[in-house]
Amino acid sequence: MTFSDTDFDHLMTIVAEAAAREILPRFRNLGDGDIAEKTSAIDLVTEADLLAEQYITAALKARFPGALIVGEEAYEADKSVVPALAHADLAFTIDPVDGTFNFAAGLPVFGTIVAVVAKGETIASVIYDPVLGDTVTAMRGAGTFLRRGKGQARRLSVAAPAALSAMTGAISWGHMDEPERSRICANLAKTRMTFSLNCSAYEYWMVASGKWHFIGHSKLMPWDHLAGVLAHQEAGGYTAKFDGTPYRPGETTGGIISAPDEDSWQMIRREIIGA
Repeated sequence: MTFSDTDFDHLMTIVAEAAAREILPRFRNLGDGDIAEKTSAIDLVTEADLLAEQYITAALKARFPGALIVGEEAYEADKSVVPALAHADLAFTIDPVDGTFNFAAGLPVFGTIVAVVAKGETIASVIYDPVLGDTVTAMRGAGTFLRRGKGQARRLSVAAPAALSAMTGAISWGHMDEPERSRICANLAKTRMTFSLNCSAYEYWMVASGKWHFIGHSKLMPWDHLAGVLAHQEAGGYTAKFDGTPYRPGETTGGIISAPDEDSWQMIRREIIGA
């Protein structure tokens, strides 16, 4: 099974269609019955998540009937689909509304993320901002681009390496257990400024475009990270798991750091995660 430039254009189109039909009309229009908790009060699912994922899944199945489709919401019904990413000939991961807490709160910091995986390697990715209509796209070996809603496009590059005290970025500590949670939060004071967006779509856009120097996560669900890691790498950055090994489709543990280069990665691993 192959994935062509035409297929990539089709993927961008269906992501934008799903946002226009199922996500934007519900933004700041959700009723109490349209929002439900999954694992906690900050881990939510809305009607927009479910319907947008259904729309994208149906469109992908129509064009790629033999592909593995791994949606965040469908995963709750069949958890075997994530390990299968490591071996599938062609697969897609979908996060229909990444940053659901923000979306449900009426904060316009959320996005739709889709990654394309072939034989255990992420080969293409789409990170879409439904509010602005902007898309961060990446194809393996072809760079990362910000495509504006009106058609303009520019290539993205990560930030230049800097001293730790001059760096900006984010470590998503919300899913960490104590004492690591408090220790890492304290270590972040060594940087110039840190943020918490609760939205992988925006975090990867920030680090792939050079607005931030680094991001890190301890929870590695594929729909949150495969697309963004490819975008960051194609923009010239370096990403690896906390133990220094590459992050691959099908993996969900170990934590990852994305930084401008390997030396910067080593510094963040040593001074923020390991200190």
